[in-house]
Amino acid sequence: MIYREYGKTGKKVSLLGFGGMRFKNIDDHDECVRLLVAAAEGGINYFDTAPGYFDIKSETVFGKAFAEMRKKGLPYFSATKTFESTEDGIRREIEAQLKRLNIDVIDFYHIWCITSLDNWENRKKAGVLQTFLKLKEEGLIKHICISSHLIKNEIKELLLEDIIEGVLFGYSAYNFKTRQEAFDAIKEKKLGAVVMNPLGGGVIPDHPELFKFITREGESVTAAALRVLWDHPEITNTLVGFDTIEHLNDALQAMKDYKPRTLAELEEVKSKAGASFEGICTGCAYCVTSGISECPVNIPIPQYMDAYNQKLLNKHSNDPIGDRLKWHWNMDKLDAAKCTECGLCEKACTQHIDIIKRLKEISK
Repeated sequence: MIYREYGKTGKKVSLLGFGGMRFKNIDDHDECVRLLVAAAEGGINYFDTAPGYFDIKSETVFGKAFAEMRKKGLPYFSATKTFESTEDGIRREIEAQLKRLNIDVIDFYHIWCITSLDNWENRKKAGVLQTFLKLKEEGLIKHICISSHLIKNEIKELLLEDIIEGVLFGYSAYNFKTRQEAFDAIKEKKLGAVVMNPLGGGVIPDHPELFKFITREGESVTAAALRVLWDHPEITNTLVGFDTIEHLNDALQAMKDYKPRTLAELEEVKSKAGASFEGICTGCAYCVTSGISECPVNIPIPQYMDAYNQKLLNKHSNDPIGDRLKWHWNMDKLDAAKCTECGLCEKACTQHIDIIKRLKEISK
Protein backbone atom coordinates (compact mmCIF):
# COMPACT_ATOMS: atom_id res chain seq x y z
CA MET A 1 0.00 0.00 0.00
CA ILE A 2 1.16 3.51 -0.80
CA TYR A 3 0.63 6.21 1.84
CA ARG A 4 0.65 9.95 1.20
CA GLU A 5 0.68 13.01 3.44
CA TYR A 6 -2.80 14.47 3.91
CA GLY A 7 -2.00 18.13 3.28
CA LYS A 8 -0.33 19.80 6.25
CA THR A 9 -1.98 17.59 8.88
CA GLY A 10 0.99 15.27 9.41
CA LYS A 11 -1.29 12.28 8.78
CA LYS A 12 -0.28 9.63 6.26
CA VAL A 13 -3.30 8.05 4.62
CA SER A 14 -3.57 5.13 2.23
CA LEU A 15 -3.80 6.09 -1.43
CA LEU A 16 -6.72 3.65 -1.69
CA GLY A 17 -9.66 4.42 0.58
CA PHE A 18 -12.94 2.74 1.57
CA GLY A 19 -16.16 4.61 0.81
CA GLY A 20 -19.18 3.41 2.76
CA MET A 21 -21.95 3.98 0.24
CA ARG A 22 -22.05 0.73 -1.75
CA PHE A 23 -22.47 -2.21 0.64
CA LYS A 24 -24.26 -5.12 -1.01
CA ASN A 25 -26.45 -5.79 2.03
CA ILE A 26 -26.20 -3.09 4.67
CA ASP A 27 -28.46 -5.02 7.03
CA ASP A 28 -25.95 -7.88 7.23
CA HIS A 29 -23.71 -6.10 9.71
CA ASP A 30 -21.37 -9.04 10.21
CA GLU A 31 -20.60 -9.28 6.50
CA CYS A 32 -20.11 -5.51 6.18
CA VAL A 33 -17.76 -5.48 9.17
CA ARG A 34 -15.75 -8.38 7.71
CA LEU A 35 -15.36 -6.38 4.50
CA LEU A 36 -14.19 -3.27 6.34
CA VAL A 37 -11.75 -5.22 8.52
CA ALA A 38 -10.38 -7.02 5.45
CA ALA A 39 -9.73 -3.62 3.89
CA ALA A 40 -7.80 -2.54 6.99
CA GLU A 41 -5.84 -5.78 6.94
CA GLY A 42 -4.99 -5.01 3.29
CA GLY A 43 -3.43 -1.69 4.30
CA ILE A 44 -6.35 0.71 3.81
CA ASN A 45 -6.50 3.18 6.69
CA TYR A 46 -8.90 5.86 5.38
CA PHE A 47 -12.59 5.06 5.89
CA ASP A 48 -15.21 7.53 4.66
CA THR A 49 -18.93 7.46 5.36
CA ALA A 50 -21.85 9.87 5.88
CA PRO A 51 -25.16 10.02 7.77
CA GLY A 52 -27.04 9.87 4.46
CA TYR A 53 -25.52 6.57 3.36
CA PHE A 54 -28.20 3.92 3.88
CA ASP A 55 -30.03 6.22 6.35
CA ILE A 56 -27.23 6.23 8.99
CA LYS A 57 -26.73 2.45 8.73
CA SER A 58 -23.33 2.92 7.09
CA GLU A 59 -22.05 4.91 10.06
CA THR A 60 -23.37 2.22 12.40
CA VAL A 61 -21.53 -0.52 10.50
CA PHE A 62 -18.36 1.58 10.48
CA GLY A 63 -18.64 1.94 14.26
CA LYS A 64 -18.74 -1.82 14.71
CA ALA A 65 -15.82 -2.24 12.31
CA PHE A 66 -13.74 0.41 14.09
CA ALA A 67 -14.23 -1.47 17.37
CA GLU A 68 -13.02 -4.67 15.70
CA MET A 69 -10.03 -2.85 14.17
CA ARG A 70 -9.03 -1.58 17.61
CA LYS A 71 -9.15 -5.15 18.97
CA LYS A 72 -6.87 -6.29 16.16
CA GLY A 73 -4.52 -3.32 16.48
CA LEU A 74 -5.32 -2.12 12.94
CA PRO A 75 -4.81 1.63 12.32
CA TYR A 76 -7.62 3.68 10.79
CA PHE A 77 -8.76 7.23 10.16
CA SER A 78 -12.46 8.11 10.35
CA ALA A 79 -14.09 10.49 7.89
CA THR A 80 -17.71 11.56 7.81
CA LYS A 81 -19.84 14.59 6.97
CA THR A 82 -22.75 16.83 7.88
CA PHE A 83 -25.36 18.73 5.88
CA GLU A 84 -26.07 20.91 8.90
CA SER A 85 -24.86 24.51 9.03
CA THR A 86 -26.09 25.98 12.33
CA GLU A 87 -24.29 25.25 15.58
CA ASP A 88 -27.31 23.57 17.13
CA GLY A 89 -27.85 21.37 14.09
CA ILE A 90 -24.20 20.38 13.76
CA ARG A 91 -23.87 19.58 17.46
CA ARG A 92 -26.95 17.36 17.41
CA GLU A 93 -25.59 15.60 14.34
CA ILE A 94 -22.07 15.01 15.59
CA GLU A 95 -23.22 13.79 18.98
CA ALA A 96 -25.22 11.04 17.26
CA GLN A 97 -22.40 10.32 14.80
CA LEU A 98 -19.79 9.80 17.52
CA LYS A 99 -22.08 7.26 19.16
CA ARG A 100 -22.79 5.44 15.90
CA LEU A 101 -19.13 5.43 14.92
CA ASN A 102 -18.12 4.26 18.40
CA ILE A 103 -15.32 6.84 18.63
CA ASP A 104 -14.51 9.92 20.72
CA VAL A 105 -13.22 12.11 17.89
CA ILE A 106 -13.70 12.24 14.10
CA ASP A 107 -10.44 12.53 12.21
CA PHE A 108 -11.72 14.23 9.02
CA TYR A 109 -15.07 16.01 9.34
CA HIS A 110 -16.59 17.43 6.15
CA ILE A 111 -18.95 20.28 5.41
CA TRP A 112 -21.01 18.13 3.08
CA CYS A 113 -22.33 18.51 -0.47
CA ILE A 114 -21.71 22.11 -1.43
CA THR A 115 -23.56 22.38 -4.74
CA SER A 116 -23.30 26.10 -5.54
CA LEU A 117 -21.44 29.19 -4.39
CA ASP A 118 -24.74 30.62 -3.10
CA ASN A 119 -25.17 27.48 -1.01
CA TRP A 120 -21.64 27.94 0.33
CA GLU A 121 -22.24 31.59 1.25
CA ASN A 122 -25.52 30.73 3.00
CA ARG A 123 -23.86 28.01 5.04
CA LYS A 124 -21.06 30.33 6.06
CA LYS A 125 -23.62 32.94 7.12
CA ALA A 126 -25.32 30.27 9.24
CA GLY A 127 -22.03 29.84 11.12
CA VAL A 128 -20.72 26.53 9.77
CA LEU A 129 -17.05 27.55 9.80
CA GLN A 130 -17.15 28.99 13.31
CA THR A 131 -18.87 25.86 14.61
CA PHE A 132 -16.32 23.57 12.97
CA LEU A 133 -13.54 25.60 14.61
CA LYS A 134 -15.22 25.16 18.00
CA LEU A 135 -15.54 21.42 17.45
CA LYS A 136 -11.84 21.22 16.65
CA GLU A 137 -10.90 23.28 19.72
CA GLU A 138 -13.06 20.99 21.87
CA GLY A 139 -11.36 17.88 20.50
CA LEU A 140 -14.47 16.45 18.81
CA ILE A 141 -12.91 16.65 15.33
CA LYS A 142 -9.28 16.75 14.26
CA HIS A 143 -9.41 18.24 10.77
CA ILE A 144 -11.84 20.55 8.96
CA CYS A 145 -12.70 19.42 5.42
CA ILE A 146 -15.23 20.11 2.70
CA SER A 147 -17.04 17.89 0.23
CA SER A 148 -18.25 19.42 -3.01
CA HIS A 149 -19.59 18.69 -6.49
CA LEU A 150 -18.73 22.15 -7.81
CA ILE A 151 -16.85 22.22 -11.09
CA LYS A 152 -14.06 24.15 -12.80
CA ASN A 153 -12.98 27.34 -11.02
CA GLU A 154 -15.92 27.43 -8.59
CA ILE A 155 -14.46 24.77 -6.30
CA LYS A 156 -11.34 26.91 -5.96
CA GLU A 157 -13.39 29.48 -4.04
CA LEU A 158 -14.02 26.95 -1.27
CA LEU A 159 -10.39 26.00 -0.94
CA LEU A 160 -9.21 29.55 -0.24
CA GLU A 161 -10.69 29.52 3.27
CA ASP A 162 -7.70 29.36 5.60
CA ILE A 163 -9.24 26.86 8.03
CA ILE A 164 -9.93 24.23 5.35
CA GLU A 165 -7.42 21.36 5.57
CA GLY A 166 -8.74 19.01 2.91
CA VAL A 167 -11.30 18.54 0.16
CA LEU A 168 -13.36 15.64 -1.18
CA PHE A 169 -14.61 15.89 -4.77
CA GLY A 170 -15.50 13.78 -7.77
CA TYR A 171 -12.74 13.11 -10.29
CA SER A 172 -12.01 10.37 -12.80
CA ALA A 173 -10.96 9.71 -16.38
CA TYR A 174 -14.54 10.69 -17.12
CA ASN A 175 -14.03 14.37 -16.20
CA PHE A 176 -10.32 15.19 -16.46
CA LYS A 177 -10.99 18.69 -17.80
CA THR A 178 -12.99 19.97 -14.85
CA ARG A 179 -10.47 19.99 -12.01
CA GLN A 180 -7.21 21.67 -13.00
CA GLU A 181 -7.96 24.86 -11.10
CA ALA A 182 -8.90 22.79 -8.06
CA PHE A 183 -5.57 20.99 -8.23
CA ASP A 184 -3.79 24.33 -8.57
CA ALA A 185 -5.45 25.54 -5.37
CA ILE A 186 -4.72 22.24 -3.59
CA LYS A 187 -1.01 22.62 -4.35
CA GLU A 188 -1.00 26.30 -3.43
CA LYS A 189 -2.72 25.74 -0.08
CA LYS A 190 -1.07 22.33 0.59
CA LEU A 191 -4.42 20.63 1.16
CA GLY A 192 -5.36 17.00 1.44
CA ALA A 193 -7.24 15.85 -1.67
CA VAL A 194 -9.58 12.86 -1.61
CA VAL A 195 -11.44 11.92 -4.79
CA MET A 196 -14.75 10.10 -4.94
CA ASN A 197 -16.29 8.30 -7.92
CA PRO A 198 -12.88 7.24 -9.34
CA LEU A 199 -14.76 4.80 -11.58
CA GLY A 200 -17.18 7.49 -12.77
CA GLY A 201 -20.04 6.03 -10.74
CA GLY A 202 -19.67 2.73 -12.61
CA VAL A 203 -19.56 4.40 -16.04
CA ILE A 204 -15.93 3.44 -16.67
CA PRO A 205 -16.12 -0.33 -16.02
CA ASP A 206 -19.45 -0.45 -17.89
CA HIS A 207 -17.85 1.06 -21.03
CA PRO A 208 -14.37 -0.45 -21.36
CA GLU A 209 -14.09 0.37 -25.06
CA LEU A 210 -14.86 4.05 -24.46
CA PHE A 211 -12.13 4.25 -21.84
CA LYS A 212 -9.58 2.08 -23.56
CA PHE A 213 -7.33 5.14 -23.89
CA ILE A 214 -6.42 4.96 -20.17
CA THR A 215 -5.29 1.32 -20.24
CA ARG A 216 -1.86 -0.14 -20.72
CA GLU A 217 -1.13 -3.59 -22.15
CA GLY A 218 -2.74 -6.36 -20.10
CA GLU A 219 -4.50 -3.87 -17.81
CA SER A 220 -8.22 -3.94 -17.02
CA VAL A 221 -10.07 -0.68 -17.42
CA THR A 222 -11.03 -0.74 -13.72
CA ALA A 223 -7.43 -1.07 -12.58
CA ALA A 224 -6.37 1.58 -15.09
CA ALA A 225 -9.03 4.00 -13.84
CA LEU A 226 -7.61 3.79 -10.32
CA ARG A 227 -3.98 3.87 -11.36
CA VAL A 228 -4.32 6.91 -13.60
CA LEU A 229 -5.60 8.78 -10.53
CA TRP A 230 -2.78 7.44 -8.37
CA ASP A 231 -0.45 8.96 -10.97
CA HIS A 232 -1.64 12.43 -9.84
CA PRO A 233 0.77 13.58 -7.11
CA GLU A 234 -1.87 16.04 -5.81
CA ILE A 235 -4.29 13.24 -4.91
CA THR A 236 -4.03 11.93 -1.36
CA ASN A 237 -6.67 9.22 -1.47
CA THR A 238 -9.09 7.61 -3.93
CA LEU A 239 -12.35 6.39 -2.40
CA VAL A 240 -13.88 3.20 -3.75
CA GLY A 241 -17.32 2.05 -2.60
CA PHE A 242 -16.60 -1.65 -2.14
CA ASP A 243 -19.55 -4.02 -2.06
CA THR A 244 -17.86 -7.44 -2.13
CA ILE A 245 -14.58 -8.96 -0.99
CA GLU A 246 -13.81 -9.75 -4.64
CA HIS A 247 -13.96 -6.07 -5.60
CA LEU A 248 -11.80 -5.18 -2.61
CA ASN A 249 -9.21 -7.79 -3.57
CA ASP A 250 -9.19 -6.55 -7.17
CA ALA A 251 -8.39 -3.01 -6.00
CA LEU A 252 -5.72 -4.22 -3.59
CA GLN A 253 -4.14 -6.22 -6.42
CA ALA A 254 -4.24 -3.14 -8.66
CA MET A 255 -2.29 -1.31 -5.98
CA LYS A 256 0.18 -4.18 -5.56
CA ASP A 257 0.96 -4.28 -9.29
CA TYR A 258 0.93 -0.48 -9.72
CA LYS A 259 3.71 1.02 -11.85
CA PRO A 260 3.40 4.82 -11.95
CA ARG A 261 3.37 6.80 -15.18
CA THR A 262 5.60 9.80 -15.63
CA LEU A 263 3.88 13.20 -15.56
CA ALA A 264 4.38 13.41 -19.32
CA GLU A 265 2.66 10.06 -19.79
CA LEU A 266 -0.19 11.19 -17.55
CA GLU A 267 -0.67 14.38 -19.57
CA GLU A 268 -0.77 12.30 -22.76
CA VAL A 269 -3.58 10.18 -21.31
CA LYS A 270 -5.53 13.26 -20.22
CA SER A 271 -5.13 14.83 -23.65
CA LYS A 272 -6.93 11.85 -25.21
CA ALA A 273 -10.00 12.20 -23.03
CA GLY A 274 -11.81 14.86 -25.06
CA ALA A 275 -11.54 12.95 -28.33
CA SER A 276 -12.93 9.81 -26.71
CA PHE A 277 -16.26 11.26 -25.58
CA GLU A 278 -18.19 12.19 -28.70
CA GLY A 279 -21.62 13.44 -27.63
CA ILE A 280 -20.77 13.25 -23.94
CA CYS A 281 -20.39 16.50 -22.02
CA THR A 282 -16.91 16.64 -20.46
CA GLY A 283 -17.89 19.37 -18.00
CA CYS A 284 -15.57 22.08 -19.29
CA ALA A 285 -18.32 24.64 -18.45
CA TYR A 286 -17.49 26.87 -21.42
CA CYS A 287 -21.25 27.12 -21.96
CA VAL A 288 -21.44 29.42 -18.93
CA THR A 289 -17.87 30.66 -18.41
CA SER A 290 -16.39 31.34 -21.84
CA GLY A 291 -17.41 34.99 -22.00
CA ILE A 292 -19.50 34.24 -25.08
CA SER A 293 -22.34 32.89 -23.03
CA GLU A 294 -24.09 33.85 -19.84
CA CYS A 295 -27.44 32.10 -19.52
CA PRO A 296 -30.08 34.86 -19.31
CA VAL A 297 -32.21 32.75 -16.94
CA ASN A 298 -29.28 31.30 -14.95
CA ILE A 299 -29.84 27.65 -15.81
CA PRO A 300 -27.01 25.51 -14.33
CA ILE A 301 -26.27 24.00 -17.74
CA PRO A 302 -23.11 22.00 -16.87
CA GLN A 303 -24.95 20.17 -14.11
CA TYR A 304 -27.86 19.32 -16.39
CA MET A 305 -25.53 18.13 -19.15
CA ASP A 306 -23.67 15.97 -16.62
CA ALA A 307 -27.01 14.43 -15.64
CA TYR A 308 -27.87 13.83 -19.29
CA ASN A 309 -24.59 11.95 -19.64
CA GLN A 310 -26.03 9.35 -17.32
CA LYS A 311 -28.79 8.61 -19.83
CA LEU A 312 -26.13 7.89 -22.42
CA LEU A 313 -23.89 5.86 -20.15
CA ASN A 314 -25.66 4.47 -17.09
CA LYS A 315 -27.11 1.00 -17.68
CA HIS A 316 -28.36 0.39 -14.16
CA SER A 317 -30.91 3.12 -13.40
CA ASN A 318 -34.54 3.43 -14.43
CA ASP A 319 -34.24 7.22 -14.16
CA PRO A 320 -30.54 7.99 -14.64
CA ILE A 321 -31.06 11.72 -15.18
CA GLY A 322 -33.31 12.13 -12.17
CA ASP A 323 -31.05 10.03 -9.97
CA ARG A 324 -28.01 12.07 -10.92
CA LEU A 325 -29.77 15.38 -10.30
CA LYS A 326 -31.14 14.26 -6.94
CA TRP A 327 -28.21 12.38 -5.43
CA HIS A 328 -25.22 14.09 -7.01
CA TRP A 329 -26.34 17.67 -7.59
CA ASN A 330 -29.22 18.03 -5.10
CA MET A 331 -31.31 19.52 -7.92
CA ASP A 332 -34.55 18.75 -9.72
CA LYS A 333 -35.59 19.05 -13.36
CA LEU A 334 -37.57 22.30 -13.07
CA ASP A 335 -34.91 24.84 -14.05
CA ALA A 336 -34.32 23.04 -17.35
CA ALA A 337 -37.82 24.15 -18.43
CA LYS A 338 -36.80 27.83 -18.15
CA CYS A 339 -34.69 27.65 -21.32
CA THR A 340 -35.48 30.53 -23.71
CA GLU A 341 -33.65 28.84 -26.61
CA CYS A 342 -31.42 31.88 -27.10
CA GLY A 343 -28.61 29.60 -28.27
CA LEU A 344 -25.73 31.35 -26.48
CA CYS A 345 -24.70 28.17 -24.68
CA GLU A 346 -24.59 26.16 -27.90
CA LYS A 347 -22.50 28.87 -29.56
CA ALA A 348 -19.93 28.55 -26.77
CA CYS A 349 -19.94 24.74 -26.58
CA THR A 350 -16.66 23.37 -27.96
CA GLN A 351 -18.24 19.92 -28.33
CA HIS A 352 -21.21 21.22 -30.33
CA ILE A 353 -23.73 19.49 -28.08
CA ASP A 354 -27.46 20.03 -28.70
CA ILE A 355 -27.90 21.67 -25.31
CA ILE A 356 -31.36 23.11 -26.00
CA LYS A 357 -32.71 19.76 -27.16
CA ARG A 358 -31.28 18.03 -24.09
CA LEU A 359 -32.73 20.63 -21.70
CA LYS A 360 -36.17 20.09 -23.25
CA GLU A 361 -35.84 16.35 -22.83
CA ILE A 362 -34.76 16.72 -19.20
CA SER A 363 -37.67 19.04 -18.40
CA LYS A 364 -40.15 16.52 -19.81
